Amino acid sequence: MTLQERARGSFIGLAVGDALGGPTEGKTQEEIVLNWGRVLDFISAEQSGSDDTEYALFNAKLLLQHKEKLTSSTIAEAYRKDIIKAENTYKGAGFSEMIAIHNLLNKFQPPATGQHVHSWSDGVAMRVAPYGIASAGNPQFAAHLAKEDGVVTNSGEGIYGGQAVAAAISMAMLGVSLEEIIQAGMNVIPKDSWTFSSIQRAVKIGFDSTDIWSSLKPLYASIACTYYFWTDIAPEAVGLAFGILSAARGHIKDSILGAVNIGRDTDTIAAVTGAICGALHGIDAIPNEWKSHVLLSGGRCISAVKGMKILDTADELALLAQSWSKKS
Repeated sequence: MTLQERARGSFIGLAVGDALGGPTEGKTQEEIVLNWGRVLDFISAEQSGSDDTEYALFNAKLLLQHKEKLTSSTIAEAYRKDIIKAENTYKGAGFSEMIAIHNLLNKFQPPATGQHVHSWSDGVAMRVAPYGIASAGNPQFAAHLAKEDGVVTNSGEGIYGGQAVAAAISMAMLGVSLEEIIQAGMNVIPKDSWTFSSIQRAVKIGFDSTDIWSSLKPLYASIACTYYFWTDIAPEAVGLAFGILSAARGHIKDSILGAVNIGRDTDTIAAVTGAICGALHGIDAIPNEWKSHVLLSGGRCISAVKGMKILDTADELALLAQSWSKKS
């Protein structure tokens, strides 16, 4: 399988997960069952990618422009230029991004922009796929790029979650085993972190489960922070995503649908599982009827990415990955 096919699979997988998880976002498993039974497909024709997809496209745009010279300062300036605008609705944007925008407006610079009361959100984890794609086979560099991006809006656990996802995608781009992909994600974060512990516990639950559906309740019970009223917690979302990947044995459709039905921040959890599985299995593993919902960015959250074509963007990232692999 080519890097182009894997890059396309990863970015489309992210967008599909984001779109499919939209209606169930913020809900408990019980509420999902009460409303839909089990969500196995798109509920409406209007479903498409939201902030998860658009922030990832924004990152891809910056990465393709600056390549290995991308820094937190560069990203902060891009936020000031293209995200802090009156025409941006910030529809779906998380608290970490909104607080960071406030800090940027007040002349703060990274890492101070990401040091706030909601710094452990999953905003970084949702948008790092471009770093993993371009850094194919180099999880340490993928994690480095995720940190440069992460310090603009987050700190601590919020950054660790993004680093784990970026590293996992980087190894998935090589088509290695699921165990190697998971280990790559864990290798780039502190072993005494909440994120590491969540991934470790979730992966054990996932591999001990007989199938994806039997894993959802024990994963939720062990990992979900139901005592907290907001659901965008990075150690929770990333832990659940890795646990679902393990329970589904990396099967892309089961992984995405498991994430959609597990509850909490389902669009981000499904975006993460879709990005990793998409890199592992390639674009052809994603159902065509799902792809059609997400090929073009609507720019609902960030006007700077309106009209961007995900497949074209993925192709450019694949070319960047090829050029970087030749240098190493």
